[in-house]
Amino acid sequence: MKKEPLALMAAPDDDEDFDVSAEALERGQRARIIRRTRAGLGLTQAEFAARFRVPVGALRDWEQARATPPDFALAYVSVIARFPELVTEALG
Repeated sequence: MKKEPLALMAAPDDDEDFDVSAEALERGQRARIIRRTRAGLGLTQAEFAARFRVPVGALRDWEQARATPPDFALAYVSVIARFPELVTEALG
């Protein structure tokens, strides 16, 4: 198995710290965008998923950085962040 390039090395003076791959760092950054958008709207994961027709399991995995949200999902969340009522209306 090929080792992923590291984006963040573990701190040598911290026994509990760990290396973070570039993929994991990107996944974490994407998770933060999605989580902040949902929280900013004051919605639970279940409410956000129902309102914007996103599978709740996928949303949970994305927010917890267990899976990397695809580009289209990140774009959709960006639109939701800017125009939540418009998206809700469009989904009717």
